[in-house]
Amino acid sequence: MRILHSSDWHLGRSFHRVDLLSAQAAHLDHLAEVVRAEKVDVVLVAGDIYDRALPAVDAVTLLDEGLHRLVSAGSQVILSSGNHDSARRLGFNSRLLGAAGLHIRTDPAQVGTPVLLSDEHGEVAFHPLPYLEPALAAGVLGAERSHAGVLGAALQRVRADLAERPGLRSVVSAHAFVMGGAASDSERELAVGGLGQVPLALFEGVDYVALGHLHGRQKLAGQARYSGSPLAFSFSEADHHKGSWLVDLDANGLAGVEAVPAPVPRRLGRLRGELAELLTEARFAAHEQEWVQITLTDPQRPAEPMEQLRRRFPHLLELRLDPQRAGRASAAGYTEKIAGLPDLDVCCSFLEHVRGRTASPAETVLLQQALEAALIESMEGAPGSAYRDLAAMAAESPVSDAELQQLLSPKAPGRRGRSA
Repeated sequence: MRILHSSDWHLGRSFHRVDLLSAQAAHLDHLAEVVRAEKVDVVLVAGDIYDRALPAVDAVTLLDEGLHRLVSAGSQVILSSGNHDSARRLGFNSRLLGAAGLHIRTDPAQVGTPVLLSDEHGEVAFHPLPYLEPALAAGVLGAERSHAGVLGAALQRVRADLAERPGLRSVVSAHAFVMGGAASDSERELAVGGLGQVPLALFEGVDYVALGHLHGRQKLAGQARYSGSPLAFSFSEADHHKGSWLVDLDANGLAGVEAVPAPVPRRLGRLRGELAELLTEARFAAHEQEWVQITLTDPQRPAEPMEQLRRRFPHLLELRLDPQRAGRASAAGYTEKIAGLPDLDVCCSFLEHVRGRTASPAETVLLQQALEAALIESMEGAPGSAYRDLAAMAAESPVSDAELQQLLSPKAPGRRGRSA
């Protein structure tokens, strides 16, 4: 059986305000051509089909057209929801679509029920795991309220199913941050405080593990790989080699994996230097038609730098300033200080920045709860207050009930009710 492993299409996403829909359409056409040329049996997409829970009409239309082309090219398509998708919306009508060769899995309650497909060697059990948000999936799966807990419980169900099908080849797809994977700047954090990583050992015993979420195509182990996003969504991905994996299964399991490069709409460039050299030196000529990020190092900010630079680099998308002054160390700006920090650390850092003292344990709990609520509310089906389930959070923290009650009280200093 031949499988094309893809993920993280993020249909509807832009790149520094550049519309990527035509590039995304070209990528779906490319996948259909690979299906025809390589006689692909199954296209497996490991989450983040859309870029947001309420996708634009153009993105929905593109997905409809793209999936039709893939099925018409001769493949079955298996896709599951990611942390950017609305599970309920993406999963609409999934039971009927399976009969047409499109298998959509978005419901945690379905975990452990495989998609069974056959080749000349017999059946292959595909277990496409949707993104499992701990706050939503822990109760359904009877698991600990953590990423490792819900994914571990899901894989227990997978193994229980495989135990009833001895000798069957197995493929698991999952949308998760697996330890050992290299992240970029364009993935949304899965858990407040950076606690969303899960151990690779959870996937032991599976013939192939098709991962989604991280945007760089990479190999974690012989059987576990990220396909990465087909397009770059941040300048941190300038050195990525975008594409998918072509996976072959024989009678004994995994027989081989081959990289399939994706079409590149425009290369990325990251340039650094003073304005005069960027405008004149020949070494920058190769970047003139790229999407570029430029960092200016002039000691004094030049006048109208964007306008001047765009005469040579018409696709300049981001301009940064890092003045290099002789005899004086460059003081990092606030944006630079918090770059790459988890959301909770950014909030606590801001609190310290504006008032001169660090967040107390009780305040940290409230910030963590508010951030977690925002993550859940960005997905469909989980409206609620930032203070919901605070008792459960408090039970896991050293903060006293008195401190929490004082902070949550309507009479607490600085509180003006829910709108505050």
